Amino acid sequence: MNIVFMGTPDFAVPCLQALLDAGYPVTGVFTQPDKPKGRGYQLAPPPVKEFALTQNLPVFQPKTMRDGEALEQLKGCNPDLIVVVAYGKLLPKEVLELPRFGCINVHASLLPKYRGAGPVQWSIINGEEKTGVTTMYMAEALDTGDMLESASLEIGENETADELMERLSHLGAELLISTVKKAEEGTLKPIPQDESLSSYVSMLDKEMARLDFNKPAKEVHNLIRGLSSWPCAYTFYQGKRLKVYRSKLSALTGQPGEIVDAKKFIIACRDGAVEFDTVQYEGGKRMSGADFLRGKKPGDHEILG
Repeated sequence: MNIVFMGTPDFAVPCLQALLDAGYPVTGVFTQPDKPKGRGYQLAPPPVKEFALTQNLPVFQPKTMRDGEALEQLKGCNPDLIVVVAYGKLLPKEVLELPRFGCINVHASLLPKYRGAGPVQWSIINGEEKTGVTTMYMAEALDTGDMLESASLEIGENETADELMERLSHLGAELLISTVKKAEEGTLKPIPQDESLSSYVSMLDKEMARLDFNKPAKEVHNLIRGLSSWPCAYTFYQGKRLKVYRSKLSALTGQPGEIVDAKKFIIACRDGAVEFDTVQYEGGKRMSGADFLRGKKPGDHEILG
């Protein structure tokens, strides 16, 4: 069974690796175009492209899937099945109808909850204790196709979005192979999504990253965890921006925003407090919160924000 794989970020790589390890012929890999990266804004390939080239797989990077050129490239790959994992582009009807086994997507949530972009980050931000991955047939609308299989896992209390994404990527790879085998055997049992239980999540943006210590400590902690890689939660300390990458909950109390422990870098919230575990000051390097305060001691009852 010829498979065309479509994916872009690190999250998609274990799924492509799993298909190759299982012996499936991958006749083409579609991924997003190279993008400027770093201070020099030099073009950098997406992780899926980097991996595909190490496996000598043909790579295609169309700017759009709707101008006919991508369709012709796909036809040249002669796919029996298209597998899509965090590709970042909607597929038009003519692409969805091309392979005889259809198009199967691996989505990082327990559908129909958390359709759309950033489901892993939003599951943490919203304080979910469990999440998972779902395989589904793709439809023209975003994440609305019939569900095929799902698998779940517990979210750790201090787990960041990056850490959860890594675990889900491997869980998704296992689930994908199970789904593809059943597609070959003709034993899949698609289940329509219950629209009454569906929810969409929006793209992450920088506007949501500033910490508000007038909120409960758990909400502050969850925002830090959910935005750990991008855009990264932040506050202001002595007039400069302070990014916060990791935190943990504390039982201490005080005025919202007040540093209530100047050794462990614990900040009071509306109820409870959060300990800044890993931070980065404007123009500085990433370090532990405790090390940071040793170099930049706070004033008495100093308030962040």
